[in-house]
Amino acid sequence: MLSLYVIPVLVTFLVAVSWLRLNDFVAHRGWISSHLSRKFIHMGTGPLFVICWLLFSDGVVSRYLAALVPLAITLQFILVGSGVIRDEAAVKAMSRTGDRREILRGPLIYGIVFVLLTIIYWKDTPIGVVTLMLMCGGDGLADILGRKFGGKRLPWNPGKSWVGSLGMFSGGFIFAAGILAVYLLNGYFTTPWISYLPNLALIALAGTLVESLPIKDIDNLSVTLTAVLLGHILW
Repeated sequence: MLSLYVIPVLVTFLVAVSWLRLNDFVAHRGWISSHLSRKFIHMGTGPLFVICWLLFSDGVVSRYLAALVPLAITLQFILVGSGVIRDEAAVKAMSRTGDRREILRGPLIYGIVFVLLTIIYWKDTPIGVVTLMLMCGGDGLADILGRKFGGKRLPWNPGKSWVGSLGMFSGGFIFAAGILAVYLLNGYFTTPWISYLPNLALIALAGTLVESLPIKDIDNLSVTLTAVLLGHILW
């Protein structure tokens, strides 16, 4: 009986930490930039974590056990960002400039959002899954494409580009549609997959518009709140 709860937690923790440390390692070695590593962490951690939810039973306690994984990682962010723990590889992988205090902004919000959405929405509704995928796939791809191909800037925000916004929309939509398909194949949620797509497009579009606003360092929070609100309206 104990293994029913312990093994999923251990596997989820191992998967999450392995992904984080892999990106820390390659960034610290200089094989990829810290910016790219940061975005790979941002984009990959969410889907891996949400897929690991399927390892857990549907019991009441499972969501809290699963939330222990992002909670532990978030506590690590706090300790590294505040300087209590010295971890240069983590700082290089998760900060833009090498300043450890940056971890206390975007990455910290990212971790807190994961904990809350896991506990509140879990596998009971697609709202949590869709919101996390929009935050991971959309925001991550927006920055990667925007930096590389974002020549033409948005008129209301010169810091963002049309290509980046396209990445935000397409990344969020594709990640959310993909993970929803996995859940439907495993017997969760009842609506046919094709019927989710119009609402996913609407949520991804709203998230894209919010992400394009000239507001710094709170994308993880503003996009999340937008997706959650629309999710409640649409589902």
